[in-house]
Amino acid sequence: MTQNLASEQELQRLIDKAGVLMEALPHIQRFRDAAVVIKYGGHAMIDAGLKEMVMQDLVLMENIGINPIVVHGGGPEITALMDRVGLQAQFVDGQRVTDADALDIAEMVLAGKLNGDIVTRLNRLGGRAVGLSGKDAQLIVARKLVTEAGRDIGYVGEVEQVNVEILRILERTNYIPVISPIGAAADGQTYNINADTVAAQCAMALQARKLILLTDVRGICRDPRDPATLLNRVAVEEIEPLIREGVIKGGMIPKVRACRDAIAAGVASAHILDGRLPHALLIELFTDRGIGTMITA
Repeated sequence: MTQNLASEQELQRLIDKAGVLMEALPHIQRFRDAAVVIKYGGHAMIDAGLKEMVMQDLVLMENIGINPIVVHGGGPEITALMDRVGLQAQFVDGQRVTDADALDIAEMVLAGKLNGDIVTRLNRLGGRAVGLSGKDAQLIVARKLVTEAGRDIGYVGEVEQVNVEILRILERTNYIPVISPIGAAADGQTYNINADTVAAQCAMALQARKLILLTDVRGICRDPRDPATLLNRVAVEEIEPLIREGVIKGGMIPKVRACRDAIAAGVASAHILDGRLPHALLIELFTDRGIGTMITA
């Protein structure tokens, strides 16, 4: 009797799995051959278990015909290395003040250590990943960023142009591009660029189906202390009023504005997801409910 009960439980588990796959089927069909730009950052880059789940999600996406393009951050790792060599990290309006020494460290961490680690993990799981700096094939042409207050914060840049030819080549040959947010100006000067901005600009240039920003918050909440106040959808015209009300504030402002710019340029939808949730990418893409906040037109 016990053996029969165990078998019935196992059968029900398999039936439930089949149900999950059937729920995912229309979403798989909708996103097949679509470009999805993912900004990878926050706790999901630090926690070993979450890191592995994000890599698994990306490999699954690539294997079922979706074209993920990954743009990664690395602020905590840059700060940690600066501390080790005795350099003080400074920030203005959420942007790292970047002198020549800080720029060397940022490029070393972003284009070297972190980019290579992500590529290695994806390839180990059976993916086909290629690491890129924004300087490769002039992928990201940058210019010096001047803050709203007109302050000079060093070698911090903004995106002037994204040249997608190399991304199209990788897309046609079924490779996953992994992009570090380092760009070069026309005169050859290197700049460190906000990864959210790079992700949005890449989504715009590719006319991606989705832009997804992985963060360390549930999304946009009216009360950050209460997950029940999560706003599942926010229209672009609601963003500035929500900023004025203080609902969107701090580091969330550039993320939401990056989503707004992407939507205005023709990206179908943009999402702010909690990367601390296991398999957040799969839940967002392949379930009827979805999670986080979606920015729409």
